[in-house]
Amino acid sequence: MRKRFLWKIGGEAGFGIQTTGLMFSKIATRMGYHIFDYFEYPSLIRGGHNTTETLVSDEEVTTTKHEVDLLVCLNKATYILHKHRLTTSSIVVYDSEEFAIEEDTFKKVSVPFKQFLKKEMALIVMMNNIALGAALALIGWDLTILNEMIEEAFAKKGPEVVSKNKKMALLGFDHILSNYSQVVCQDFPYRQMYKQMVLTGNDAFALGAIAADCRLYCAYPMTPSSTVLSTLAQYAQTVGMIVRHAEDEISVINTAIGSSWAGVRSAVGSSGGGFALMVESLSFAGVAEIPIVIFLSQRPGPATGLPTWTEQGDLLFAVNAGHGEFPKIVIAPGDIDEMYMLTAEAFDLADIYQTPVIVMSDKLLSESHMSTPAIKYSDWAQNYVPKRGKISGDTKQIQNDPQKTQAFLRYAVTDDGISPMLIPGKKGFFYQSNSYEHIEDGHTTEEAIERIKQVDKRSRKNQTYLDTHFKMPTFFGTPASSTIIFVSWGSTKSVLVEAIKQLEEKGISAALYHFTHLFPLDRAKLRDLFKLDKRFILIENNSHGQFGKLLEQETGVHIDEKILKYDGRPIWTEEVIDYVINSGVKN
Repeated sequence: MRKRFLWKIGGEAGFGIQTTGLMFSKIATRMGYHIFDYFEYPSLIRGGHNTTETLVSDEEVTTTKHEVDLLVCLNKATYILHKHRLTTSSIVVYDSEEFAIEEDTFKKVSVPFKQFLKKEMALIVMMNNIALGAALALIGWDLTILNEMIEEAFAKKGPEVVSKNKKMALLGFDHILSNYSQVVCQDFPYRQMYKQMVLTGNDAFALGAIAADCRLYCAYPMTPSSTVLSTLAQYAQTVGMIVRHAEDEISVINTAIGSSWAGVRSAVGSSGGGFALMVESLSFAGVAEIPIVIFLSQRPGPATGLPTWTEQGDLLFAVNAGHGEFPKIVIAPGDIDEMYMLTAEAFDLADIYQTPVIVMSDKLLSESHMSTPAIKYSDWAQNYVPKRGKISGDTKQIQNDPQKTQAFLRYAVTDDGISPMLIPGKKGFFYQSNSYEHIEDGHTTEEAIERIKQVDKRSRKNQTYLDTHFKMPTFFGTPASSTIIFVSWGSTKSVLVEAIKQLEEKGISAALYHFTHLFPLDRAKLRDLFKLDKRFILIENNSHGQFGKLLEQETGVHIDEKILKYDGRPIWTEEVIDYVINSGVKN
């Protein structure tokens, strides 16, 4: 049996709930376990309700679960909002002097948070340390790792601050051992394991960009993409990257297009509203055939929508973004490992096809932490070699008259649709790049025949991509022998991989088609996948089934049965299982 334990803490926004959650996740990995955590918070600096939950497992885990094993309530609202997720084996930590709990269907543990704070004349944010100490005691862990983390975090503030934080954690820890030793869980002892990193999807994108030799990242902060900017800023000097916080998203993308035109791998990041401002320049990159990587981390719209919640509502916007017709590539990683490797691939594809490549994420993937072996990333990076396609400063193959400057055919008509790109500044050569239609050397034209040549040339990139770099969906489970095949993209992967395991335990065989390369799609290859006589179920975190529509538009494949969720919350594994078991008839 897999051992899985869900810890959840909640309290008022502004009091360090997310920091506490991350510390717990790191402690769990250092204890030798795998984790996946998930944050919920309103778009308020102070006030409102914040929560974080961490699933601890002895096996790799990629999603959370519905039933909470240990709920830490730093206020009454936490209990009221989350008690529906409790079971008879759940433990609830709360301060009985602050509020009463009448129910007796779970284990109640009272910790005098406010009393401890008053006695030690401690700041209210130190309630988190009391809670962490109590939680570690209840799981059967000691304070060694937490104390090390406190020393690392507060060393610059002096020994008094370090000692105070340690003491508050010890108060919570000792209170449990003195009063509730019979409740302590013994299922997760320390165990030796390889070194793990605790990363979010945004962290993985940042590391993937560094591995791919990105030299300029430009962004204007917008949840949930914002931390890519701050993460890369920390590494900028070390890796030789320019990280720019521009004045708005229009400046963001134009800065990146300019640096990319000069030969530098460049990327931008935003969410739906910010990406909307970039769309005009996206078309510019399309006609000028300038490589650029765009990180689009989705949140629920329209407009401001739910700015701190999750959704997959921008897929069709990304696919159709930009006025006019030009090639673009859209990919969507499903977890942090895919995010790291597909980000590097996105830079390769942008250079090879000299076109925008959009890497799609969402709040769930962007901000949730997951544990992963550190060596996996370092080994992959050591073997990775950037593929720059026809981008070069080399003119040895070009007939050159040293006595005069000659035009370089930057937009030469080619069979594969990809023209040689000479990095500007090469002595003896010139070409133009602007937003107008053009002839092969870049000079503006309005001639019909030249227009057709360039449109057809650019369009041929799509077929070259499908023949060379398009990737079919990844299979989980065994489609041929399964009765149910889920179809999904992006962060829903993690939920469905777990759902397949749990359905198998119930005697139901299921598989998954997990799509990462979303546009363009290969009609012929994909149609064959759906000829199986199976129950296909489309799973998406939006209300319209956007990938289903795209799949039908591009391949003619129609999926009747759908599980769609669009309340700002991720899809639960339990919701998928419940649907499969209780809905035998197709919609």
